[in-house]
Amino acid sequence: MKLSLFHTPELTPTTSQPACAIVIDVLRATTTIASALQAGAEAVQAFSDLEKLMAISEQWPGEKRLRAGERGGQKVEGYDLGNSPLDCTPECVGGKRLFVSTTNGTRALQRVEMAPTVLTAALVNRQRVVNYLQSVQPETVWMVGSGWEGSFSLEDTVCAGAIAHQLSQVTQRPLMELAANDEVVAAVALFQQWHDRLVDLLHHASHGQRLLRLGNTADLEFCAQLDVLTVLPMQRERGVLVKS
Repeated sequence: MKLSLFHTPELTPTTSQPACAIVIDVLRATTTIASALQAGAEAVQAFSDLEKLMAISEQWPGEKRLRAGERGGQKVEGYDLGNSPLDCTPECVGGKRLFVSTTNGTRALQRVEMAPTVLTAALVNRQRVVNYLQSVQPETVWMVGSGWEGSFSLEDTVCAGAIAHQLSQVTQRPLMELAANDEVVAAVALFQQWHDRLVDLLHHASHGQRLLRLGNTADLEFCAQLDVLTVLPMQRERGVLVKS
């Protein structure tokens, strides 16, 4: 098994696909996806385009759907939800399909949607992702950060580092054997530096600061938690993630 990290969708190769792709958007899409499925959502269907989301979701029974739209850290007007994992309670999302479009995470999903296996990861479900990789041992694994509008993000990188570090621990394989590119080694170093201060790191992150200005302190605190959810979101069909 070889792990690669690509910091943004734009940096992710388009000429090939890995055996397993892991999309990371800690703030906040993949944290929200995990929270929704943990709380009993039937599925999460991701779109990069808001108009397509509206058109497809219209074909779904009104009482069985929720539209979640976020741009620039804020809820899109006219949508049921924004992009907060704290909104994903069993009472709100139980038995429903979330039709979701976010600034960054849904673009990352779209970039790797043709891979044989597509997972989403966040700090909150890190251990469940590691358990899957340890069990299945896919030959090539790409971790794809969502970044922020094409730029590097601290929060996605530290999550990739948390995954690689824990996988090295549980498989007892040195990092130099697992890492297929330098980005993985750098991500592990970032995690080792900040592993016990993840909330602080998210406060340093540019998108974390953006969310703080919008009053989303509670979201940052939730997103910074390690291993608090047991769900593994997995793509069942293109763009549709279900609980595995």
